Amino acid sequence: MRREIDLETTLAGAPEREAALETSLRPERLADFVGQRELVGHLDIVLGSARSRGQVVDHLLFAGPPGLGKTSLASIVAQEMGATLRVTAGPVLSRPGDVAALLTDLSEGDVLFIDEIHRLTRAVEEVLYSAMEDRRLDVMVGRGPSARSIRLELAPFTLVGATTRTGLVAAPLRDRFGFVGQLDLYDVEELAAIATRSARLLGVELADAGATVIASRSRGTPRIANRLLRRVRDYAAVEQVRKIDEAFAARALDVFGVDVEGLDKLDRRILGLLCGSFSSQPVGLTTLAHALGEETATIEDAYEPYLLRAGLLIRTPRGRLATERAYRHLGLQPPGGGLL
Repeated sequence: MRREIDLETTLAGAPEREAALETSLRPERLADFVGQRELVGHLDIVLGSARSRGQVVDHLLFAGPPGLGKTSLASIVAQEMGATLRVTAGPVLSRPGDVAALLTDLSEGDVLFIDEIHRLTRAVEEVLYSAMEDRRLDVMVGRGPSARSIRLELAPFTLVGATTRTGLVAAPLRDRFGFVGQLDLYDVEELAAIATRSARLLGVELADAGATVIASRSRGTPRIANRLLRRVRDYAAVEQVRKIDEAFAARALDVFGVDVEGLDKLDRRILGLLCGSFSSQPVGLTTLAHALGEETATIEDAYEPYLLRAGLLIRTPRGRLATERAYRHLGLQPPGGGLL
């Protein structure tokens, strides 16, 4: 009870602006965006050119793994151009009428952001083709012999698309974007800078070494870095620690089950099965999913990509295998002197 009362007292004195900052720590200007230097440099040229000509910026497509800043960049584009941002997602626009209603409601210069644009239906994509290229919309009115086509002129707008799977974006749609930017995973220094900035916005005193610990366990992803920072902040409030240093950050993340490789409980369960029950033999995805009690899509989309990038797991035609590095991480002896 004493600890709960102390926590409430600590949080009661937090500044009012923190409530708004909790929902988003996104940068508002291109100059505040950390990392992705080449992409940011190219985007700065594209936006600057559009502003100098007094025109709307060309359609933009941002691609990359989740949590790298695609939505933040869309918001920055609107801010830099002094435009209104309209946000939607590919699965929401299930019918041509949905996107038609959205497009005709846009004002001149508006930025329309479509997240997960690769999940648009073919019929919706075909509506976007003429809207993006010619700023017009062909709408069918009526049915049967009396049906007729009406052409609607659209206000100049910018479509910003985001995708985690570039290969699933139809080629005709992808080719209509004037600029395609690929976002890459961040290095530890960049993530430490992001954690330091976020800590300052949240009113958290974070040492440089503490920021580095958080960054090193963030899987190269800013979204994860900000999430871990909040959890460390929570633990610091409970423990009544004012400044988060290297040792405290490591201890807090250990409490929340995030190890030095950035692996969580399910990551370690996957490796534990591959290094234990299924040691030295390939395991199919379905078998692995049943053993873990998880859906195959969850393992394949949410966990495998990082384990593959970290060199802890490999996929073969016969199934999944743990690498020698995975055995060492779990403190186990690789069979036969190692798999890789």
